Amino acid sequence: MKNPPMQYPLYNQFISAAGFESPADDYLEARLSLDELLITHPAATHMVWASGNCQQPRGIFHKDLLIVNRALEPRHGDMVVAHVDGQMTCKRLDIKNRRLVSSNPRYPSIDIQDGQDVCIEGVIPFSVRGHRGWP
Repeated sequence: MKNPPMQYPLYNQFISAAGFESPADDYLEARLSLDELLITHPAATHMVWASGNCQQPRGIFHKDLLIVNRALEPRHGDMVVAHVDGQMTCKRLDIKNRRLVSSNPRYPSIDIQDGQDVCIEGVIPFSVRGHRGWP
């Protein structure tokens, strides 16, 4: 028997760098399951670690955990994991120009050529960044 997803308190306040009032029960909005939020298609989802900083301007940093969902239809502008000529990469999908785009200008984008071996592994709907004790 599978355990139900854990649910954690979700408060209806945004936190600024200046701080906020105590998270008393007055502000409790709901309970939130990270499994249900991040993993919408469990059988079609896996995770990979990001390596490098070619997507840093888009908010994906080295050692971020990428949630990859194969059940989502890739759309123009999505962040995706793709296999290109045997190499796996994380890029922004530019369907209109047939490109996989690096958000960091120091790294080249990939123009998809006819006959090139390219496979979109999945869409990245979320990434997770650690701030303490991350691998």
